[in-house]
Amino acid sequence: MYKSVITEMKAHMEKSVEDLRKEYQRIRTGRASTSLLDEVKVDYYGNPSSLSQVATLAVPEPRTITITPWESKMIGPIEKAILNANLGLTPGNDGKLIRLNLPPLTEERRKEIVKGMKKMDEDHKVAVRNIRRKAIDDLKKMEKDKSITEDELKKAEKEVQTVTDSIIAKLDEILAHKEKEVMEV
Repeated sequence: MYKSVITEMKAHMEKSVEDLRKEYQRIRTGRASTSLLDEVKVDYYGNPSSLSQVATLAVPEPRTITITPWESKMIGPIEKAILNANLGLTPGNDGKLIRLNLPPLTEERRKEIVKGMKKMDEDHKVAVRNIRRKAIDDLKKMEKDKSITEDELKKAEKEVQTVTDSIIAKLDEILAHKEKEVMEV
């Protein structure tokens, strides 16, 4: 009976883990990654379109992203969209493709990035704890309604805590991996 509550809780917690992964992908490390441009929207004949829908993105070198528009007249709007996205990158073009050179990060900037990542991690941990609290409240309500026994409640609470601990460990692992990547020179 209580398994459905735990299954639902676990699904919500996994979403929190995936959300953190996605947020970390957007963080600029020392390496170039096309995911930096995921949120960039280009005005394509009046419609805001993602950059990947109007151009080919590539990472030919560790600190360079190239953008090859499918239509050469899209170079201007793509450059404008990149500048408007406030990524701290200045596009340069040769008439056929746009190059984004990522400058190396300073030690101070790396520490700032890690600090922001730790805040994101903590926000996601709080979300996981809130999900845990809701699950425990649901279980207590089930016990109050006599849907489950007191023993089942205790067993379920232990299971909820075990799942929560494993999810928080995953969040910490993701943070440690990304922190190592950011601090790498």
